[in-house]
Amino acid sequence: MNTLALFDLDHTLLPIDSDYEWGQFLVRHGVVDAVDYQRRNDAFFAQYQAGTLNPVEYLEFALGTLAGFAPATLQRLQADYMAEVIRPAIKPAATALLQQHHDAGDLVAIITATNAFITAPIAQALGIEHLIAAQPELDAQGHPTGRLAGTPTQGEGKVTHMHAWLDGLGRPFDGFERSYFYSDSHNDIPLLSVVSHPVATNPSAKLAQHATALGWPLLHLFND
Repeated sequence: MNTLALFDLDHTLLPIDSDYEWGQFLVRHGVVDAVDYQRRNDAFFAQYQAGTLNPVEYLEFALGTLAGFAPATLQRLQADYMAEVIRPAIKPAATALLQQHHDAGDLVAIITATNAFITAPIAQALGIEHLIAAQPELDAQGHPTGRLAGTPTQGEGKVTHMHAWLDGLGRPFDGFERSYFYSDSHNDIPLLSVVSHPVATNPSAKLAQHATALGWPLLHLFND
């Protein structure tokens, strides 16, 4: 296992943004104030696309919503969200790419700015053991407090969290012969610039321009 294969999640392995769609799901099911939540969710999403998002501000907005639900309600909503939104969005092209790396014996992980409450079931559904994601702070009963534990897994933060995760495994980054990172977003240029094999996957216009200038391969997994 001398190859590391890292994957962003939203618009990379999934053709949707799981964080944004979670908010839309809550609005559709009438469990949050539709007008206020929709307005704030749309504003944060626009900031993310523009590269101006304050990750802590957004994460604590999202995690604060989780804190407002009883544990049993959260579990039900999470299961319904997976069935209604996520599983239909898992495409054969993405699972085939993951399988190629698994079959090669690579160390595979998702590294995403989206919080672990949303992404842990998605990683499991995709057959990926390792997940690096924003961690919600939990109270003594294991319920989200509405705050972020640690630092965001976004931008340069992905590089920091990757190194910490690998060091925790006893597999420092420098020990890998090859390292891949698949991402759609210009926000991920810091980590794309660190690995030996960056792959601009379903890239945004800004990332596609950057990747083309540097000779990075462009990969299109989805038609939409």
